[in-house]
Amino acid sequence: MSLKVAVQMDPMESIKIGGDSTFAIMLSAQERGYRLYHYEAQDLSYADGRVWTRAHPVTVRRVEGDHYSFGEPVKLDLGQEVDVVWMRQDPPFDLGYITATHLLERIRDQTLVVNDPASVRNAPEKLFVLDFGHYMPPTLITRSLEEVRIFQEQHGEIVVKPLHGNAGSAVFRIGADGANLASLVELFGEVWREPFMVQAFLKEVSGGDKRIVLVDGEVAGAINRIPGKGEIRSNLAAGGRAEKTMLTPREQEICDALAPELKKRGLLFVGIDVIGGYLTEINVTSPTGIVAIDHFNGTDTAAMIWDAIEKRLGR
Repeated sequence: MSLKVAVQMDPMESIKIGGDSTFAIMLSAQERGYRLYHYEAQDLSYADGRVWTRAHPVTVRRVEGDHYSFGEPVKLDLGQEVDVVWMRQDPPFDLGYITATHLLERIRDQTLVVNDPASVRNAPEKLFVLDFGHYMPPTLITRSLEEVRIFQEQHGEIVVKPLHGNAGSAVFRIGADGANLASLVELFGEVWREPFMVQAFLKEVSGGDKRIVLVDGEVAGAINRIPGKGEIRSNLAAGGRAEKTMLTPREQEICDALAPELKKRGLLFVGIDVIGGYLTEINVTSPTGIVAIDHFNGTDTAAMIWDAIEKRLGR
């Protein structure tokens, strides 16, 4: 199957090719003979009933510092001239991101958009997960200091994090004594207009935060992310390190519970986070981790993703 693929992502020069999942997906596409185009979300336009963008034909290669070449920019009708559009720009999940989902939603009956833009918009990481609350640690979403105090008195140590944060940014641990809680809640209220998330602190995080990747509802693999010294955040972007791991029966149960809903929503490439058997996030905007998973397991997750895409297109 020969495909034209437009990748909506961050600037090519900004990516770190050693561990970037989007780059691995692009390399795999190129190996299959697909034609690749790069554009940024800000390049999207709507006119005369069509969604289009200025895009660069792009060639990628695994050479640090010389990992891509652009051709002359072209105007692409995303509903008529490409087979697959990838939404792979990093969050924040802000109005710019949401607007891109609205525009791409207009072509999803013509072109396969991965992940489905309406489902991405309706399934932000820390809210979609609430549909599976029985697998989560105790959780509160609020802007109220009073409610946070009550929650902290019930659960002792807690973690406070922005509702639409990413890559482990602005995640804070509050001790059982509640020191600095009022100041932190005040700060969150000033920086973000939306509520924030509060969860019981899971001591098991010192043993790792498992990232499990699912492709069209099937488990592709997992890594265990270990926090750096003095950290509670295990995200690789926040200094965590990855190690080889296997799924526990509890983790497989969680994946099995999620799979039908992910498939139904068109969420083809998803990364979930599990700490000590508790589901903490379902990442659908721009999940990562496949390079490390393939390194430890000798797998080819990017190929698995393209197989699933070809199957959907063939269907």
